Amino acid sequence: MSDPNPAADLEATSLHFSGEQPPADAHPSHDVSQMKVGLVKGDRPQFADETARLLQNRLTAASLVLAAIMALALVSSLFATYSPLPVLRAVILAAVAASYLHLRARPGLPLTQLRYWELAVFGAVCAQVILMMGARLVEFSRAGDAVSAVATEYQYLGVWSVLILLYGILMPNPWRRALAVLLVVASLPYLLIFLLRMQFPAVSEALAADNVGSGFPMPFVAAAVATYGAYVIHAIRREAFKNRQLGQYRLIRKLGAGGMGEVHEAEHQLLKRPCAIKLIHPSKSNDPATLARFEREVQATARLTHWNTVEIFDYGRAEDGTFYYAMELLPGLSLEQLVQNHGPLPPARAVHFLRQACNALGEAHSKGLIHRDIKPANIFAAERGGVYDVAKLLDFGLVREQFAAGDMKLTQEGTFSGSPLYMCPEQAEAYDKLDARSDIYSLGAVAYYLVTGRAPFVGNTVWEVIVAHSHSAVEPPTRLNPSIPAELEAVILRCLEKQPQHRFPDADSVAETLTRCERDAQWTDADAKAWWMEHYPAKCQRKIEKI
Repeated sequence: MSDPNPAADLEATSLHFSGEQPPADAHPSHDVSQMKVGLVKGDRPQFADETARLLQNRLTAASLVLAAIMALALVSSLFATYSPLPVLRAVILAAVAASYLHLRARPGLPLTQLRYWELAVFGAVCAQVILMMGARLVEFSRAGDAVSAVATEYQYLGVWSVLILLYGILMPNPWRRALAVLLVVASLPYLLIFLLRMQFPAVSEALAADNVGSGFPMPFVAAAVATYGAYVIHAIRREAFKNRQLGQYRLIRKLGAGGMGEVHEAEHQLLKRPCAIKLIHPSKSNDPATLARFEREVQATARLTHWNTVEIFDYGRAEDGTFYYAMELLPGLSLEQLVQNHGPLPPARAVHFLRQACNALGEAHSKGLIHRDIKPANIFAAERGGVYDVAKLLDFGLVREQFAAGDMKLTQEGTFSGSPLYMCPEQAEAYDKLDARSDIYSLGAVAYYLVTGRAPFVGNTVWEVIVAHSHSAVEPPTRLNPSIPAELEAVILRCLEKQPQHRFPDADSVAETLTRCERDAQWTDADAKAWWMEHYPAKCQRKIEKI
């Protein structure tokens, strides 16, 4: 089966949280609208880490390309009338190839060690070029072939200039280091020619026959251009690095984007802890009252400590006004992705996820937090601590995105909030008066989706679906999937009762009833691990790839 791309679906990442506002007397400890979080000071070690990663990638690629070029040149030279230093060239080729294998097999080498590898790889190539240049100059000069000797000089000076330019552009260096290295390299061919003239009079006579040459030192020109290029590239990289810093967090890669902002994989710079950062654009968070509400909600959500609730690490506001949240980075798939890619879940597995979601909701409800947006995309099947199919409840209402007509997945901002496919009947009418039973209804709609592969109600428009939740009888899930046990169907239908008083009174009651559904079939940790090993073995070998 195809490997999904979870990063493309913002709703499926571990970056959504929500919560009901705490009571009015629960004052925040500080006003986030006035909060300023600057860039991290002393970013050189972190920038060096990024330089090391880039350098290792560039060196690995350069070693592969250079080895390929040298191998082709060595093979073609076997058919030439004159091919100097074949053994030396084979040894250098083997060394460059070994460098490629070593760099590829050992990611994360320190910058100091990589600098030695850099000098060794390019030094080996330069040694081959300079020795071949000298051998050819001596050979042609001794044979009295001044034309070929002069042509060899220009040919190798051109090759030398290309090597200088490639080094300056490809290898990440501050301009001073690039200048120091390149000045030495640019001097080598002239030093060679000087020594050959002193050692071999025939070389001096052959090169003196050049009547059209100029004293224009191309390697030094190439060194000047490459140094300037290194300066520009280094400055751009450092500026980009600074722009990716958010408080104590370094942004690594973008995972997705939505109407409210963007989601990035990140790392805490001091703790070296991977996390997920959700950025709220300044245009969406320039209202102090809105920011204060966000602050109260994130503080309330951060009080949740249940294993099945995604963890909030931190929040803040950058100097450009960007509001951000740092959260647990979850490897795995959302329940929505799970069903989309693999079809309805076995009832035992669905119960396994639902019980865990009930546990998370139970703690939230006990602290006065109503989720208001329970849906398959907001429940994550994650791997944590070597345990698979750990349900993580996401998104306690910090983001309420507007939805266009006909789009059933988005959350509206304004008169009501929620996902139309999974929202309870009263959510569109009395949003501010919702209680725990509204989440029970949405959880029942999620359960319906997990075992049937479709939401309880579908329609051509948002309002058609909302009306169906309020007035239409739900089709029993066993009509769509006869394998659903009667006990589980009863739980789902009770959760989906139109009147709140007819539903389960709380999440603990749902969890207790679901436990009785597990008597005949239970989804164990071993079952979960076996499933992931069967469908995503490569990810399991890496403890499931972070998304």
